[in-house]
Amino acid sequence: MKPSFARLSLMTAFFLAAVAPPVLAEVRFGVGAPITGPDASFGAQLRNGAEQAVADINAAGGILGEKVTLRVGDDGADPKQGVSVANKFVGDQVSVVIGHFNSGVTLPASDVYAEAGILQITPGSTNPKITDRGIGTLFRTCGRDDQQGAVAAKFLAGRGFKKIAIIHDKTTYGKGLADETRKSLEALGVKDVLYEGINKGEKDYSAIVSKIKQSGADVLYWGGVHTEGGLLLRQMRDQGVETPMMGGDGIASDEFAAIAGPGVEGTFMTFPPDPRDRPEAAKVVAEFKAKNFNPETYTLYTYAAVEVVKQAAEAAKSLDAAEIAKAIHSGMEFNTVIGKLSFDDKGDVTRADYVVFIWKKGPDGKMSYYQM
Repeated sequence: MKPSFARLSLMTAFFLAAVAPPVLAEVRFGVGAPITGPDASFGAQLRNGAEQAVADINAAGGILGEKVTLRVGDDGADPKQGVSVANKFVGDQVSVVIGHFNSGVTLPASDVYAEAGILQITPGSTNPKITDRGIGTLFRTCGRDDQQGAVAAKFLAGRGFKKIAIIHDKTTYGKGLADETRKSLEALGVKDVLYEGINKGEKDYSAIVSKIKQSGADVLYWGGVHTEGGLLLRQMRDQGVETPMMGGDGIASDEFAAIAGPGVEGTFMTFPPDPRDRPEAAKVVAEFKAKNFNPETYTLYTYAAVEVVKQAAEAAKSLDAAEIAKAIHSGMEFNTVIGKLSFDDKGDVTRADYVVFIWKKGPDGKMSYYQM
């Protein structure tokens, strides 16, 4: 006797019920960041930004009435470890990922999220390739290296620098930023006298310092983050090389000054106007300071990423990643702690607001960065 269609349908329903993922009484977020390793200070910014945003959202009733939970994945700034974190998030049925920080980690991890249909917003990965690939569920609240490279090149050329040494750390971010800046400089008729890469994690830069000195460069452009950049600058000054340095957002950290020492004074860098000074951020900044945490650099960009997800979900009236992504792509404006944001077809923010900062002593005698 053949089973009836109705009986088959009933059997199928029981089977699907058995294998279907459980209905979650929560919205699961993940934050992927370098919690340990040389970039751990940036990881702390992402983690703290996400945790505070989730706490504030839950205190206000959650997202569409659902509580938000947060899982933290430590990628150690390593691409392979980042993929492991991504796969763990998939297994944990995370629906939204905030991260990663390093462009070299975000690129491979984003492929995992895209295949799983997970919404991803990075607050700190600036390499253009990230959004140029056309992944519809991938966004960023930060800018791009071709944008800050153009700002840096215009500044350097405008200052009359003619002989530029470009040093990078061979990473996706560092080399990418160096290449974009180099491209913009060449478009302005300025060519470099030295272009070299160093290995991330090295401690002795005496050989490259000698090359910088021999090149006769009147300025050094650094493509990389604060750890190696600070060491390089300190060793330059120790060896009597007073060539000024300029870098990107990767040196926008108090740790850069701590590593570089007094020689950091006069160093230039590109970064958006400090979001801590925005009136929209005042309440959140106060919350962080009450916890004795300085919400510098990417803390508020992370907080803003969570805000974007909440507002998009409410506009879409859905917690489905595809529907949330559709709302973000719609051109709607989001009110965040870093100001009003909207996104283009690629998933990039529509405003490009990089400016130039200089490291110097403030009224309190502390070394910090100030917008020029």
